[in-house]
Amino acid sequence: MPSVELAPLRPWDDFFPGKERFAKPDVRDLAKWNNRVVSNLLYYQTNYLSAGLLVFLAVGFLNPTGMVVGGAVVTLVFVGSVWAAENKAVIKDFKKKNPTVFVVAVMVASYFLISLFGGVMVFFFGITFPLLLIFAHASLRLRNMKNKLENRMEGAGLKRSPMGIILEALGQQEDNLNKIQDFLESKLKE
Repeated sequence: MPSVELAPLRPWDDFFPGKERFAKPDVRDLAKWNNRVVSNLLYYQTNYLSAGLLVFLAVGFLNPTGMVVGGAVVTLVFVGSVWAAENKAVIKDFKKKNPTVFVVAVMVASYFLISLFGGVMVFFFGITFPLLLIFAHASLRLRNMKNKLENRMEGAGLKRSPMGIILEALGQQEDNLNKIQDFLESKLKE
C-alpha cells in the first residue's frame, strides 16, 4: 500500500485561469457532476486546504472560542458518523446507497449540535463558508488531462492522499474503485 502523500500546490494559473476553464455543471447528470467534483477535490486538494485554512484562520482570529467549539463538534460528528458507518450495517448500507445524502446528514447534524452551543455564525463563516467555496470551485472547474490522470492513479490505489482517504471514508470513491476493478478483471479474462 502506498504511503499518504499531499498533492503539490497547483499554480494559480492552473487553479483559477479564467472563465474559459469554468462551466456550469449538468445538474441533470448527477453522476458526471459528482465525478467532476471528486476529481477536482483530489487534484486541487492542497490549494483547497490552503484557501480553506486562510478563511478558517481569519474567522478563528476574530472568534477563537467559537472556532474551537465548532471544529471540535464537526470533527466528533464526522468521526462518529464514519465509525457508525463501519460498525452498524443499517448505516453502512445507507451510506453506500446514498453517499451524498450521508455527507449532507453529517453537515446538518454538525449544524444542529453547534446551534446548541450558540456558535452557528462562527461555524457558518469559519467552516461552512470555506467548504462552500471549495464545492463551488470543484463543481465549476473543468478537468484537464493531468487532473484526470491523477484521479485515475488515486482511484487505482497507486497513490494515496489525505483527500482520497476522506472521500473514501465518505463513500465517494467506491464507484470509481469498482469500475477500475471491473475493467481490470475484464482485461484479465481476455
